[in-house]
Amino acid sequence: MAFIDPAQVVPLFGLKPDMVVADFGCATGTYAMLLSRAVLPNGKVYAVDVQRDLLVALKSKFQDEHIGNVELLWGDLDKVGGSKIADRVVDFVLASNILFQMEDKGYTLALEAKRVLKPDGRAVVIDWLDSFGNMGPHADQIVTKDMAQKAFTAAGFEVEREFVPGEHHYGLIMKKR
Repeated sequence: MAFIDPAQVVPLFGLKPDMVVADFGCATGTYAMLLSRAVLPNGKVYAVDVQRDLLVALKSKFQDEHIGNVELLWGDLDKVGGSKIADRVVDFVLASNILFQMEDKGYTLALEAKRVLKPDGRAVVIDWLDSFGNMGPHADQIVTKDMAQKAFTAAGFEVEREFVPGEHHYGLIMKKR
């Protein structure tokens, strides 16, 4: 498997109906849409992104697909409180392919995940293993699995398990301590 197939990855998260989840850096909304279905009938998804134009496009897309359990939020995940989600209301946070874009390579994002997660909440990080030329981030932007693990551990998480989301990515499932 060369690239990530979100439809094959989401079942690995162990989501249950009625959970509240957050998609940090939702981009085109592929994960948010799959997450929204995984938490039906009464679950909710917060889809957070810093790019307003993506959120505008997603609003139309979700309306067309009759998806009503996703709340789109403009937010800056480089700041604690930047997601605009209340404290301790989320069961699960997904951060896919965004660590390499973060100013501090993930520590603030980890603090934000911890802030919004309930005491027994879990976070999943999926990011690039390496720089692959024109596919993915530049080499100096890579946040390795070890770097991500250190950032989240320092913020108050412990790794539950690792998984392989695709040939060019790593995946970490972590529990809030």
